[in-house]
Amino acid sequence: MMHALLLLVKCRSIIKLAVNVTDDITNMKRIVLISCVSRKGKIKTKAKDLYQGPLFKNSLAYAQALNPDKIFILSAHYHLLDLDKEIEPYDVTLSYVSPDKRKKKAKLKVLTKDEAKRWGQEVLKQLGDVADLKNDKFIFLAGQSYLEPIQNGLTKIEEPLKGIVQGKRPGKLNELLSDINDKRTA
Repeated sequence: MMHALLLLVKCRSIIKLAVNVTDDITNMKRIVLISCVSRKGKIKTKAKDLYQGPLFKNSLAYAQALNPDKIFILSAHYHLLDLDKEIEPYDVTLSYVSPDKRKKKAKLKVLTKDEAKRWGQEVLKQLGDVADLKNDKFIFLAGQSYLEPIQNGLTKIEEPLKGIVQGKRPGKLNELLSDINDKRTA
């Protein structure tokens, strides 16, 4: 009788654990984070319209095709941006920029390691206001310089572009987008 009672208690614990795991999965949000790019428009506009070029456009198209709960832009200047937030153009980056390119772009600000660390803390604070940093899944369409300052504050990270060099990313995003569209039409 005692053995049956212990077995019943264990079964209830397992069922409760399974329910909790299921609740975590069903409540988990999928959030896509896209990095800003150097090519920008010249006037104040919505963030999704300010950034130019195939990398940003393909990132946004792929992010939208994933049908996530939310899409944000990781901005070196503005931190975490809603797509519809109106912003002014700027010239700030977390990415490495060669000395030659820096000479050509006199107004360019490249964040130092300390500034990048503070940037990451601010982004995590902003994300914490709109997401569950431990349980939500964050899909990164950004380079390592944008991921590194925030990755330790997030538990579930997916990187579909991991290992793909900057110049090859627009093409890879097109492939990923085609895969999604093929699955929808199949």
